[in-house]
Amino acid sequence: MTLFPIEKARAAERDDDRVSLGGFIRKHPETVTAVLLVVICVVVAILNPDFLQPSSLIDIGRASVVTGLFALGVFVILAAGGIDVSFTAIAALTMYSITLLTTRYAPGLPMILVLVMAVGGGMLLGMFNGLLVYTFSVPAMIVTIGTQYLFRGILLAFVGTVWIMALPEQMLAFGRAPMLQFANSNGAVVTLPLYVLVLPAAAVLTWWILNRTLMGRAIFAMGGSARVAERLGYNLRTIHLFLFGFAGALAGLAGIIHVCSNRLANPFDLVGTEINVIAAVVLGGARITGGTGTVIGTLLGVLLVTVINNVLVMVGIPSTWQRFVVGAFILLAAAFFVVRQRRNRS
Repeated sequence: MTLFPIEKARAAERDDDRVSLGGFIRKHPETVTAVLLVVICVVVAILNPDFLQPSSLIDIGRASVVTGLFALGVFVILAAGGIDVSFTAIAALTMYSITLLTTRYAPGLPMILVLVMAVGGGMLLGMFNGLLVYTFSVPAMIVTIGTQYLFRGILLAFVGTVWIMALPEQMLAFGRAPMLQFANSNGAVVTLPLYVLVLPAAAVLTWWILNRTLMGRAIFAMGGSARVAERLGYNLRTIHLFLFGFAGALAGLAGIIHVCSNRLANPFDLVGTEINVIAAVVLGGARITGGTGTVIGTLLGVLLVTVINNVLVMVGIPSTWQRFVVGAFILLAAAFFVVRQRRNRS
């Protein structure tokens, strides 16, 4: 095929781009998140060496678990071109209902069954979201805003509003179970809880689904164009049910871990954390319009947001500036992705 001079020049630019640093960054936007994370950690460590204390790093790891589980679910839905803002309401309704049920009627229920119930309850609520989105062809954001209020209304009106502080022993034991335990320089015992392993396990499962299964291909295909995905033979109803069911399952799991780690069930918990979670996914390289993103990028985004929220006070910045800093990073990420998209089109 004969190329005109302009076409040859553009082809040469694309070839050079493949081996250039800019081309690598455009194809792997999570590298920008990783660099930002490293720079912030280095700066904070210089300003306050206590940041490198094992206790500080463990606190960041523990704080990343619930946010990370939420973010993985949001990322899967974003990859398909949708968005979910009801995951905290799903987590709250699931965690409080199951804790109340276990405390009152089955205090000796094995912890594995408590976890299965949390995952199953969250999955059912998520599939309800998916069914509404598919059936009425309404934007997922509109549906999940509605179900967020619906789920919270059900929780507060029909389930309960009182804190549950006397948790069953198996739930307390799950929250206290140590993977690593040692004494710091002050003599205080620092514990890395066993439940932090849930996040890498969920990340591996999410990666496998998206990269090694037909469902993963269908998710990214729908994120590119739902009409094209349907023409290729993908069942959009099944995809919607899976997407929102998977996100709901992760939300239910995150909710019960939140209860066990805090050793109480508060029906008003997790309200307002949606922005941090969505910010983490976007900072990890996922586009709101769908079709792109990686699990590694999502985890890096979670770490970035968690570090920002945990270390500002350590360097003398008031906690009231947290949202400002996170918002600034989101705007920078948005600008970067817009420039990348324009360059890819040219």
